[in-house]
Amino acid sequence: ELLDREAIADRFPWLAVDDLAIGSFGRSGEGWFDGYALVAGLRRAARALGATFIAAEAVGLDRVGNRIEGVRLRDGSTLSCGTLVDAAGPWARQVAGWAGVDLPVKGHRRTVFGFTTRDAPTDCPLVIDTTGAWFRPEGAGFIAAISPPVDEDLDGLPLDVDHRLFEERLWPALAARVPAFDALRVTNAWAGYYEMNTFDRNAILGPHPVVGNLLFANGFSGHGIQHAPAVGRALAELIVHGRYVSLDLSVFAYDRIAAGRPVLERNVIG
Repeated sequence: ELLDREAIADRFPWLAVDDLAIGSFGRSGEGWFDGYALVAGLRRAARALGATFIAAEAVGLDRVGNRIEGVRLRDGSTLSCGTLVDAAGPWARQVAGWAGVDLPVKGHRRTVFGFTTRDAPTDCPLVIDTTGAWFRPEGAGFIAAISPPVDEDLDGLPLDVDHRLFEERLWPALAARVPAFDALRVTNAWAGYYEMNTFDRNAILGPHPVVGNLLFANGFSGHGIQHAPAVGRALAELIVHGRYVSLDLSVFAYDRIAAGRPVLERNVIG
């Protein structure tokens, strides 16, 4: 639903709207979820269906011709494989490199801040601001984040909380949009990596055009957990049937990188 400035102010009176002309409000099919609980649930379900999880560190791949024959582990052993799926997130480029394949995926640090405030907004949805900042309720408070400036968004930074980013970029954006956030108090913060596809910020899915049994499922640029159920099914179909069955995701194939054919979105919050 598109809301003009007056409608936004009427529905969300705690928002500052003077600089807005229009906003988009999702009335259904929108929301958020507990990512950790989702992953734990998927793991339980996979085990119940017969999947085996191995706690080990991979250190290399055995490539013979145009096939991956095995994964070398830190303890010196090797896991043989008929198909290898590179779903290593921010480390996907390293795994691909073991196979002699270049992958434009890098780990970019993102910091999420938890906070409380007096006179907190009520009936608050997930809000994505024009500055790129976002915030939403979390328990009795809120969480929020913003991307760093492009020249500071470097690959593989240590996972330290970036307090300067909060002081210089995030807090001013939050306070400008929600005046009550001017008096917020940070309660916790954590940092993690987004696996950024530096080519077009979209997923890289399916087989490599030369190393045919090397499949990719990475490059989601911050949206991976949203796409995970569909991607899991799609990759399983490729492995079992040799083609997509439920949903054709070939637009996200690795080939588009060499062809210079990006799949671009107008608005990626990354």
